[in-house]
Amino acid sequence: MAENKTGLERYIRQTIFKGVGQEGQRKLLAAHALIVGCGALGTAIANLLGRAGVGHITIIDRDFIELNNLQRQTLYDEEDLRQNLPKAVAAANKLRLINSEITVEGLVEDLSYENIERLVGAADIVLDGTDNFETRYLLNDTCVKLGKPWIYSGVIAAYGITSTILPGDTPCFRCLFPDPPPPGTTPTCDTAGIVGPIVGMMGAFAAGEAIKLLTGQGTLNRGLTSIDLWQLNFDRLPVEARQPDCPCCGLREFEFLEAAGERGSRVASLCGRNAIQVTIRPTPNLDLPEFAGRLAAAGAEEMLENEFLLRYRLDGYEWTLFPDARAIIKGTDDPNVAKTLYARYIGV
Repeated sequence: MAENKTGLERYIRQTIFKGVGQEGQRKLLAAHALIVGCGALGTAIANLLGRAGVGHITIIDRDFIELNNLQRQTLYDEEDLRQNLPKAVAAANKLRLINSEITVEGLVEDLSYENIERLVGAADIVLDGTDNFETRYLLNDTCVKLGKPWIYSGVIAAYGITSTILPGDTPCFRCLFPDPPPPGTTPTCDTAGIVGPIVGMMGAFAAGEAIKLLTGQGTLNRGLTSIDLWQLNFDRLPVEARQPDCPCCGLREFEFLEAAGERGSRVASLCGRNAIQVTIRPTPNLDLPEFAGRLAAAGAEEMLENEFLLRYRLDGYEWTLFPDARAIIKGTDDPNVAKTLYARYIGV
């Protein structure tokens, strides 16, 4: 297809919309979006922003593809599953096929105090595709500290919620949710499930907010918007005022960012997986081929290895080991069991 005089022919249906226009498209092409988590919401958001022509997209995700992901995670297919690919790698590969004119980075990492300020600092906007509150509070601290806008989104069952957070202007995440919910008090996809259409709806909503924000056009979601697809409810709660005593944006005490730097191991339950992730701080670097030999001697079976991960069965559990020494141990939801297994066989 021949390019038009401005080189924007690919985006012609978007630029003839007055809310974007050619000037807005140029702003999108010059923008850098960071997408944290590339599961259901992350893939929906990344797909739309890549097609819209956001010029630089960085995706960070710690996980790998499983069969049950294909029901709702729209950038993956069965070939990705056969290749044993991490989500960030598969998503980046697919976006490059969709739009070869943009820059896409896929980072197979856990977002942590070690890398978050660098990644957020390089981006113009941050989009939440995570499935846990711990990461969201860490994101909020960092985005407020660095003055970066971010879009919170969450889905469960047939329900979704989202808010566009502009540090120094709108309420931050801690204004809306002062403290993390106690463990076990919120539903997860383990207990409530999730249907694909709500993912598409909330991903589209978040991507639309990002496009409006990056082009400087349109009315932003300056509060909490929720959709219950099954009951056909749409609610918008305007929350215009920041809380002056908010520890984060009011007092500028970034306790989640500062507390995240503790040394030692961290564990996190993975939604819908009967699995625990174990992370080590500070992050070591593992030689996966060397570890494959060690683990084989320890009795590991069904071993699959590529440059991104090492997968095997050991002691009745399915393990996935990454070069940054993270391990996902499937077959238990007990953090203590996972830590014991990790210490026994990895020992770093």
